[in-house]
Amino acid sequence: MKKQLYEDLPNFKRNKTPVKKTVGQIIYIIVGTILSLIFLFPIIYMLATSTKSESAYAASAGSLAMFLPDFANLGEAAKNYGNVFSNYGIWRYAVNSFTYAAIVIVLNILVNGLAGYVMAKLRFPGKRFLSFMIIFLIVVPVETSIIPLYSIVKIMLGLKNTMSVLGVILPATISIFNVFLFMQFFGNIPQEYEEAARIDGANTLGVFFKVILPLSKPIVATVAVFCFIGVWNDYLWPSMILPYASEGQWPLYPIQSALTTIQSIQGITTGEIMASLIVTSIPIFVIYVLAQKYIVQGFGTAGLKM
Repeated sequence: MKKQLYEDLPNFKRNKTPVKKTVGQIIYIIVGTILSLIFLFPIIYMLATSTKSESAYAASAGSLAMFLPDFANLGEAAKNYGNVFSNYGIWRYAVNSFTYAAIVIVLNILVNGLAGYVMAKLRFPGKRFLSFMIIFLIVVPVETSIIPLYSIVKIMLGLKNTMSVLGVILPATISIFNVFLFMQFFGNIPQEYEEAARIDGANTLGVFFKVILPLSKPIVATVAVFCFIGVWNDYLWPSMILPYASEGQWPLYPIQSALTTIQSIQGITTGEIMASLIVTSIPIFVIYVLAQKYIVQGFGTAGLKM
């Protein structure tokens, strides 16, 4: 009835989606789907190969069957994944990575969070220069500092054997990019919250831990995810700084550094190699999916004030 009344009006015009907009949406969906499939192909290939024996892998090489799991022999997949955990002990390296990541996440939030709070909320001489240096250092490649950092850790600090673990943890504690994220996010928190806390008798540290951090869950979750991904995917630096474990000793390498060792074992099959890659990729997918909302919210809020 209402629809008929509106259509009877002299100036009534039915809203129509512009043709250009519709075509643009179709092109966007098609291109997005194609790009998604391109990025997913390596993962599909890894997953499919991890279910195959060496002979089945050789038979499917060069055909579309290389992207399809071997459903006829799923017991081979259980064998590949079982060997990765039992024979090659990848779970030990995973424990190392989880331990390193947990320590680095806590230290990152404390150290970089306090630095970001100081830069965002406190006034002191040289603050403008430090803000410029933070932005400048973000664009400096990490690789340029590896040799000086190695000299500091090995020569000046003398971190050797099991103490080399500190050489993995301490450099990862400081992140200029995380300081910048905290600084931008904290700058958007209203000053009234801090003033109310100071009236109640809180000092600067009390304001940070009791007011600022509880209000900063999105950026804390974002930094935690980035720290976890960084530690989990770190390969070059731990390979340089950590000693090789003798037989019978607990290895100190994180999981990415261990992949090189596992892949060089004589007699390892392609299916077992792909199974180890799948195992190392699962935590990244899980962490990102669980924290995706916080990452988007954290970046959105941190980017409001530039």
